[in-house]
Amino acid sequence: MPSFATITAALALTATVVAGPVERRKAFSIEQVHKKTFAKNGAAATVKTLRKFGKAVPENLLKAAEIGPNNILAVQASSGSDPATPGDAYDSSYLCPVTIGTTNPTTVNLDFDTGSGDLWVFSSLQSSSQLSGHDYYKVDSSKKISGATWKISYGDGSGAAGTVYADKVVVGGVTATSQAVEAATSVSSAFSSDQDTDGLLGLSFSTLNTVRPTPQTTFFDSVKSSLASPLFAADLKYHTAGSYDFGYIDTSKYTGAITYTDVDTSQGWWQFSFSGYSVGTGSTVSSSINGIADTGTTLLYLPTAVVKAYYAKVSGATNSATYGGYVFSCSATLPDFTLVLNGVKQRVPGKYINYSPVQTGSSTCFGGIQTNDGIGFSIFGDIFLKSKYVIFDGSATPRIGFADQPSL
Repeated sequence: MPSFATITAALALTATVVAGPVERRKAFSIEQVHKKTFAKNGAAATVKTLRKFGKAVPENLLKAAEIGPNNILAVQASSGSDPATPGDAYDSSYLCPVTIGTTNPTTVNLDFDTGSGDLWVFSSLQSSSQLSGHDYYKVDSSKKISGATWKISYGDGSGAAGTVYADKVVVGGVTATSQAVEAATSVSSAFSSDQDTDGLLGLSFSTLNTVRPTPQTTFFDSVKSSLASPLFAADLKYHTAGSYDFGYIDTSKYTGAITYTDVDTSQGWWQFSFSGYSVGTGSTVSSSINGIADTGTTLLYLPTAVVKAYYAKVSGATNSATYGGYVFSCSATLPDFTLVLNGVKQRVPGKYINYSPVQTGSSTCFGGIQTNDGIGFSIFGDIFLKSKYVIFDGSATPRIGFADQPSL
């Protein structure tokens, strides 16, 4: 599978120096690249989220996922062709190119995930059948971390596992020369059949790393001391590719001021609270909404009372057991949704909240806002993040910041 990259250098340096295991380069931006177009499935997105956080998946939700265009239990590889008129029934998969290896470097396409602390990747340790269509890490036995293993598993038995190597990892020209690379020895069919994604690069705090017996450091924690500022920013986009900026804040990618709040790192996530919300032009309702900013989650999961308040303003909206969440007529005009952070309103346009038809050609659509029932906390996923320029600041007092994208 070919790999493509558009890497933009930023804040040019006059020299490159080495500090510890990291080659110093002050800042860079890495563009996402389009990998495939696929029919969206709201129930399947919720199933994936519950599995990611180790939660039980209700039977009705599994059945709802099977109703949609992509069966969550038998993921089909993309044909590589896009529909002539994608519309809102379809979305695109965007990944970031990462080069791994010292003696035999390979560029793989990874999902950047602020809700995970692992850098795991398909590897030469797997059977050839599992590697079909994938780029993969060619392991170097001299780099192996003795006794180190990793495993990511889900309630239905799917997942991935393997051994660990300390090897060279290059993202946007910045190099960690001894980064923990979790090389898969086996993956479930749900992973191997997705021929566009070669693994995951976690951007949570390192305490979420699953390597045993000794958890390892994330790529960001490995390189942040070499950056001009110890931060990265996510500039995800609605219906197009976005980018990640490391070490600097690109003032051209947002409007207005950045609103910051400290994050709770005790569980390893970028966790914080909003102080209220509003629906459409309605007044602000005071409510502490605690959750995590997660680029690896598609939808926006909120407390039941908040979600009910939103869909009360959508004519005909119902919480459907058949479809696994709130649905409404695809022709409905959805109100904007706003979360409040330190007194500043963070608005999500209503059109972002119409996630997809429940089936191809259906006139019923699945909502991009759903309840956090069964999760235990809110998740501010891509439905929210795509309206913002989001700064993940890993300084001594970690914080997160939000500003509106210019197109909002």
